Amino acid sequence: MISERDSETTFDEDSQPNDEVMPYSDDETEDELDSRQSALEPGQNRIDRDAEESREPLKKDGIWQVKANDRRFYEQPQFKTTVFLCFRKSKYAGNAIKTYKYNPITFLPLNLFEQFKRAANFYFLVLLILQSIPQITTLSWYTTLVPLLLVLGVTAVKDLLDDIARHRMDKEVNNRMCDVIQGGRFKNTKWKDIKVGDIIRLKKNTFVPADILLLSSSEPNSLCYVETAELDGETNLKFKMALEVTHRHLQEESAMADFDGLIECEEPNNRLDKFAGTLFWRNTSYALDADKILLRGCKIRNTDFCHGVVIFAGADTKIMKNSGKTKFKRTKIDSLMNYMVYTIIVVLMLLSAGLAIGHTYWEQQIANSSWYLYDAQDSSPPYRGFLNFWGYIIVLNTMVPISLYVSVEVIRWGQSYFINWDLQMYYPEKDTAAKARTTTLNEQLGQIHYIFSDKTGTLTQNIMTFKKCCINGQRYGDWRDGGGQLQSHPEQVDFSWNAYADGKFLFYDHYLIEQIKSGKEPEIHKFFFLLAICHTVMVDTSLDPGQLSYQAASPDEGALVTAARNFGYVFLSRTQNTITISEMGLERTYDVLAILDFNSDRKRMSVIVRESSGNIRLYCKGADTVIYERLHPRNLKREATEEALDIFANETLRTLCLCYRDISHDEFEAWNKKFVEASVATTNRDEALDKVYEEIEKNLILLGATAIEDKLQDGVPETISRLSKADIKIWVLTGDKKETAENIGFSCELLTDETTIFYGEDTSALLQTRLENQRNRAGSNTHSSLRMNETFFQGSRDRALIITGSWLNEILLEKKKKKKKLKLKFPRTAEEKKKQIEKRRRAEAYKEQQQQNFVDLACECRAVICCRVTPKQKAMVVELVKKYKKAVTLAIGDGANDVNMIKTAHIGVGISGQEGMQAVMSSDYSFAQFRYLQRLLLVHGRWSYIRMCKFLRYFFYKNFAFTLVHIWYSFFNGFSAQTAYEDWFITLYNVLYSSLPVLLVGLLDQDVSDKLSLRFPRLYVLGQKDLLFNYKKFFLSLLHGAVTSLIIFFIPYGAYLKTMGQDGEAPSDYQSFAVTAASSLIFVVNFQIGLDTSYWTFVNAFSVFGSIALYFGITFDLHSAGIHVLFPSGFQFTGTAPNALRQPYLWLTMILSIAICLLPVVALRFLSATVWPSESDRVQKNRKKYLAEEQQWRRRPSAFRRGVSGRRSAYAFSHQRGYADLIASGRSIRKKRTPLDAVLGSSVAEARGDGEAS
Repeated sequence: MISERDSETTFDEDSQPNDEVMPYSDDETEDELDSRQSALEPGQNRIDRDAEESREPLKKDGIWQVKANDRRFYEQPQFKTTVFLCFRKSKYAGNAIKTYKYNPITFLPLNLFEQFKRAANFYFLVLLILQSIPQITTLSWYTTLVPLLLVLGVTAVKDLLDDIARHRMDKEVNNRMCDVIQGGRFKNTKWKDIKVGDIIRLKKNTFVPADILLLSSSEPNSLCYVETAELDGETNLKFKMALEVTHRHLQEESAMADFDGLIECEEPNNRLDKFAGTLFWRNTSYALDADKILLRGCKIRNTDFCHGVVIFAGADTKIMKNSGKTKFKRTKIDSLMNYMVYTIIVVLMLLSAGLAIGHTYWEQQIANSSWYLYDAQDSSPPYRGFLNFWGYIIVLNTMVPISLYVSVEVIRWGQSYFINWDLQMYYPEKDTAAKARTTTLNEQLGQIHYIFSDKTGTLTQNIMTFKKCCINGQRYGDWRDGGGQLQSHPEQVDFSWNAYADGKFLFYDHYLIEQIKSGKEPEIHKFFFLLAICHTVMVDTSLDPGQLSYQAASPDEGALVTAARNFGYVFLSRTQNTITISEMGLERTYDVLAILDFNSDRKRMSVIVRESSGNIRLYCKGADTVIYERLHPRNLKREATEEALDIFANETLRTLCLCYRDISHDEFEAWNKKFVEASVATTNRDEALDKVYEEIEKNLILLGATAIEDKLQDGVPETISRLSKADIKIWVLTGDKKETAENIGFSCELLTDETTIFYGEDTSALLQTRLENQRNRAGSNTHSSLRMNETFFQGSRDRALIITGSWLNEILLEKKKKKKKLKLKFPRTAEEKKKQIEKRRRAEAYKEQQQQNFVDLACECRAVICCRVTPKQKAMVVELVKKYKKAVTLAIGDGANDVNMIKTAHIGVGISGQEGMQAVMSSDYSFAQFRYLQRLLLVHGRWSYIRMCKFLRYFFYKNFAFTLVHIWYSFFNGFSAQTAYEDWFITLYNVLYSSLPVLLVGLLDQDVSDKLSLRFPRLYVLGQKDLLFNYKKFFLSLLHGAVTSLIIFFIPYGAYLKTMGQDGEAPSDYQSFAVTAASSLIFVVNFQIGLDTSYWTFVNAFSVFGSIALYFGITFDLHSAGIHVLFPSGFQFTGTAPNALRQPYLWLTMILSIAICLLPVVALRFLSATVWPSESDRVQKNRKKYLAEEQQWRRRPSAFRRGVSGRRSAYAFSHQRGYADLIASGRSIRKKRTPLDAVLGSSVAEARGDGEAS
């Protein structure tokens, strides 16, 4: 047993997670991975003779077949699936996108069905039916029908407007146009009419409408550049390449119309970076991979046009498969409100039952002996009690406030518009305003515990800028004049002397410019020459002559080449064997003998060039950790450069070391032979090349280091700092590399020099220890659970967790299991079956415990950074925190890879702007910059929460105060379900007489201003702790309402008892009493909302006094003789209000009732604010002082705390290999179209071509 337990809890040492590798895709298994790794890498021009064998697994699991230019192919029976009974449809989705819910025919029935699924609406429908039964009704049917129709109507209109917006969005996308082959010619066709197998033509700067196989393009060798910002938020361009055979034969329109290739590939899935398939054409098969696929959502860049065949359309596309399920989101207050309504219904039924029993008793004891109460019906007392039970259900129905839901919807709708109209969340550069895309979650914004943020495009601008450098031990980049003296104020360098300067580059060290111009420092020449020549950047020559535009595999590399260009070392052009550079105006061309491309293991790249003098030199750039290992022992500037690296690290800049070495001709010739051999290796080619690279990259001479700033969006550190003070924890979930994510953590102050960082291996060890302790404790005490309440860490030190996707899978036991062949093996005995069930149960329990322990550990850290995680892992992390912490979560991102996370969190926020709209379309709120998040939460969220809580507490109070009067009246009418008020007062009380003031409080109230809300983030904690609305507050409102109802009833009752008016008549008739009680109630509830209002405006004052005036105006009209003549049965209080309200005695009674209701509340509020002031009370008290300080207050400096971090930041290479293979193959060079074999000039290129063809 012990060994079995150990085997469960010990990780395999041989399979330690790789921090550099993105975990395999969400629905990919290990055997698929193994087959990918063992298979030969598909070449561009190689005909894959083994394609059918390598695709065999696809045939087992299901295959996707696409026939070009043949729509009838998909009508075959094997491609149909049964929908319902005998109705069948094609398994191939159309390209139309549908996000709307209703159409003109289904709107009314579907919307009513959805609304009556709400407990309160259904309850009132049942009530309306009961009121139509004469034997039990005590109220007119219109008292329920009018509010119910109002609620249903307002909600239906809101749903209709939301759905119209969705219809418009769908229509805009579906009606986009592109060219499709129809009848042998390209015709302009709407996206929604595109089908699988269609040949389409896409033009520059247009979006890809479906997942397509690239066939050819206007670029040499059918290269196609795409921007994937919609998918992953990255704005650097990526390239796709068509098969050589389709490039050669499918250029003309007629050839494409005749194309009849058959594609067999994997079923639709969510793997953005993987694709496996085969093209069968002209009796030959060709292997297909992800490099030949254009995904829906990509944008065609720098390519005039391209052609492709549609493989996946509409809902089958990878971007749609990644979007996850749309979840119905509900706020905590919504759930609590529903439970409270259920509580009220239970209380209502108990009260009705008690009053019905009272009526039964009264009938037996009093009514039977009172001849004047005989109603000509000989029903038994229990039957009369039963009818009265339903009568009281109707009378007391206002305890369940039907107008509550419509009022809540109106408040949320208004608050959403305030967010949309907030000019301080408007981003003028992109003309983008904040947008509340849902109206149901506003108050939840005031209760956030955890924020899960993407990095690229969300925290950062995805813009790299060259800031500083160290050359030959001398640091450059500070504010200095031409003589090297420090300046107090920055003065921008004038680059007008450089014809190639791009005009956007900012630099403030004039001394470096003077050194470059003087030419006295050869190391400076070598430094910038290296930046200009050692890269895989390509020049976009499609622009006007004289203009340069660089396309880089990573923004880091683009920033370095751009910096060299501005300093006078300009990369102009390249061929597969040469590179042309302008050195301070002098144009030279160099032979490129080899490009040693970078990858995540090497963390460096090199080029070997032959200079005009014939000398051969290797230039290398890479992370300091790998460069320093390969330096020549006699590097004089090693220590000075290392000191500079530390200084750059203190400033959270990303560093890169530059070095070179001279190579003799003999050494190069010997090395080149090994290089050629490794290039044509058919197995383990990458490993062989890395080994050869290692031999030449040694004894390097250090030139210096660069420092790049991964530019954060404005205000990110301040925003994170402010949110942290509001006790909100921020987790960063990114697909980026660990070093990059860690750098950003320091830049935005999630991490500081005092932070203790735990990595994957540390976390694994801690969890292992905790699990063993839990099991030991459970073993020693059979009644003990595995749960432990003690913390992982002692003390209050600042801690952070940085974990990669591979470690996350390992720790959370989410590793995929290998698919096993189906074997019909069943347990032979009941005991074996029991053992299997027990083993499965134990594994599940262990997994759940491990996940809960991980969440507990992570939540004890101030910050968590998860890097190299897939979209599904992002959603999983959010789900775990929701599950085990029961905390309110918010996810914010900008790309399609964030959609799943955004949909999983309680609230999803999309960053709109340059990174695409996929995340925005799936979000609940959107804006252009991360910094607006603090205003969304600390101002709008907090205000919305306070307003909603105040609204609900008051709403329940006023309804209890109104309804419970009927119960006290029951003790004086034989529990006969007689109402204490006029029917029309009951109908209009919640609709007109008491609705507007509380609605305005729910829309406009604020305890402190927006500036003070941001200045004192601790005010936000109220919402996180649910302090303003909970069951305790609910029962206090119930008690307050009950006390008010007692006063409203018994003071007029006592005042009227045995009294006489001025005219000698007794004013104590039922109708006069009803008017007195109702008038007192209207004054009390409207003055009470006045006491609850923190932020008075003219509108608030008008609503309070206007509601009272409206009550008296309508009451006098309804009690007039004229309306009684017209509708004698509906208006029976003729003359009551004019007669009763002219009695001073009645007004004194009302004043006494109002005073007794409100004076204790005023006293209690005063005492509370004076003796036990809340944080909000203290801020309110000193708001004038704070306002005066605000006038003198200056915005604090940037939260980049330069000089406090003692760690070394690292250069972030691209996620993928660079363009080295592309450059060496010559496919990227713009020239006359010729077959690839004809342009392979060098032995290296020939060898590579042969290797790929083998």
